Amino acid sequence: MSTKKANPRTHQARDVEKHPEELRTDLNPNALAGQNIGSSAAHPERAGLSLYDIKAAHTRFTEFSADELRLIRIVPPGSRLLQDATYIDLDDPARREFTATGEMEVVDGRLIVAKADTHYELWNRLRRVQDPYRTGTHG
Repeated sequence: MSTKKANPRTHQARDVEKHPEELRTDLNPNALAGQNIGSSAAHPERAGLSLYDIKAAHTRFTEFSADELRLIRIVPPGSRLLQDATYIDLDDPARREFTATGEMEVVDGRLIVAKADTHYELWNRLRRVQDPYRTGTHG
């Protein structure tokens, strides 16, 4: 007999059916919005442009080489951010990291970068970290 533990995330999918079928769309129109469940293969936010593809970025982010700009992926407008994932908004003057909630999505015109898709040295440079060992700029 197998003693397989239940996946703690599966209860989220079952919660979709907690209301009677005829009332589901009224009571919970976006039942699985923001949930990090299901297939991990489809991530449209990872297919976005790189910072290199944005012409204005070449003059705005002069501290990065063209090759580095190609490595920095921008989350496309309209993409829902992954709950509890870390991002940075390059339009934020302080360039603070933020943790997404399930209902957050990218507004058109914002330059949002996911930490999970960015090399840590580039991430630290985007955040304007000064420590050369954390940014890969040490001799």
